[in-house]
Amino acid sequence: MVTAKNLTKKFGDIHAISDVSFAVEPGEFLFLTGPSGSGKTTLLRLILRELLPDSGSLVVNSHDLVKLKKKELPQIRREIGIVFQDFKLLPDRNIWENIAVPLEVRHLPKSQVDQAVKIALELVELSDKPTLFPAQLSGGELQRIALARAIAGKPKLLLADEPTGNLDPKTAKLIFKLLKDVHSELKTTVIVATHNAELVNLYSQRVISLNKGKLIKDSPAGKYE
Repeated sequence: MVTAKNLTKKFGDIHAISDVSFAVEPGEFLFLTGPSGSGKTTLLRLILRELLPDSGSLVVNSHDLVKLKKKELPQIRREIGIVFQDFKLLPDRNIWENIAVPLEVRHLPKSQVDQAVKIALELVELSDKPTLFPAQLSGGELQRIALARAIAGKPKLLLADEPTGNLDPKTAKLIFKLLKDVHSELKTTVIVATHNAELVNLYSQRVISLNKGKLIKDSPAGKYE
């Protein structure tokens, strides 16, 4: 699903990612950990192909991202769902419409869009709030809607960048549970970048740890240390 070899990304003289190599198999669930500035977000942006590496190779779902042509970018973006810390919902659209927008821009039939939105809302346990607007929801509910939007298109890979960073402990635990549910129900490969040591340790999944851009640990059932 994801294969990185000797991946390096610099910003000026700073090595945000430095000679990183790892592989993620289809259907895996893993945590990407490390302190602020360790390179977690940069690595996710590379996988999403928002950034290009300065050296090394990166293959995502059989697409060579270094050699990828511009016209091929929309296709790989459709294969990847992304959940951000700050939700990035449209304030003037209701919940149903927010989830539907990425599907509508792909010109899918309305019946297919409606079914996908319905299933996504059920997965995040918010089927009762489709007509509400973002301003009417709590932070935890907003993150659940952001997750629903990310999975509505049934992505092969789901990236979550600090999805619980702004949430209280109880809500953060629910978001992690929903990420695991998505992984189990949709068989989606999931990579979660997080500072939340308590929840990482609770789930005992594979952990890849970064520090100053370098991969310092890759444990199959690791702890946040």
